[in-house]
Amino acid sequence: MSTKKTFEEPLKPQWIRVKLPKGKNYLKLNLLVDQTQLNTICKSGSCPNLGECWGNGVATFLILGNICTRSCKFCGVKTGKPEEIDWEESEKVARSIKLMKIKHAIITSVDRDDLKDMGSFLWVETIQSIRRVCPSITMETLIPDFQGTPLLLDLILQAHPEVISHNIETVRRLSSEIRIQAKYERSLEILHYFKQKGQKRTKSSLILGIGENEEEVIETMEDLKKIKVDIITLGQYLQPSPKHFPVKDFIKPSQFQKYKLIGIKMGFRHVESAPFVRSSYHADRHLL
Repeated sequence: MSTKKTFEEPLKPQWIRVKLPKGKNYLKLNLLVDQTQLNTICKSGSCPNLGECWGNGVATFLILGNICTRSCKFCGVKTGKPEEIDWEESEKVARSIKLMKIKHAIITSVDRDDLKDMGSFLWVETIQSIRRVCPSITMETLIPDFQGTPLLLDLILQAHPEVISHNIETVRRLSSEIRIQAKYERSLEILHYFKQKGQKRTKSSLILGIGENEEEVIETMEDLKKIKVDIITLGQYLQPSPKHFPVKDFIKPSQFQKYKLIGIKMGFRHVESAPFVRSSYHADRHLL
């Protein structure tokens, strides 16, 4: 008889109930995304807020394809060998944002470590295309780490997004386990670099329930505050598939509220903290 132990995910509590997508706005946006063959993190990342956000006509666009060169154990985006770059993608995203009448756009991407510029050129092309097609728009760029290369980080800065986001994802102790090709300190250095270069608003995100404790979460919040990050989001990790890192704990809403109050007391400009919060949740409010 095998003595190998298996991990059993705790039962989902009552507050973890995802609403099914519905409504005219959701159907309209879903049709548009399919027709234009756009990628969104809403679908690729299995976001639990897809129904709410799409129902309100809001989406986070995923550029550089939908296959990532990294294999983070928490992320639902496909990993493997990416397809060739679609050089018309920037124009398609810009035109779609105009059709959707979006006032604040969130752009993110897969990691493209296979490219010499790691996809930074298309990042800039996309930002510029959106600005040209939608001159009054405001924008958040949720970027990968570009391996911490200052030249590539500068390209994003020079495109002048209103908010630059880079997610630290988890506490220091667990970072190397679930973010195999990323580094906790490098993420901090990137966010600090942007502030030193004069970026007005920076943002980062934490997923909870993968084995961290309260002390570690607060320590991570303090690390982000020390480098003057303006906005933080905290949400419950939900395992995308049996192959991904298991959920260790379902964090109670009261604990998320506690973290929110701690973050506000620390002096963050905005703190989003609740089970279904994701990095781009209520992103338009982060400009206020």
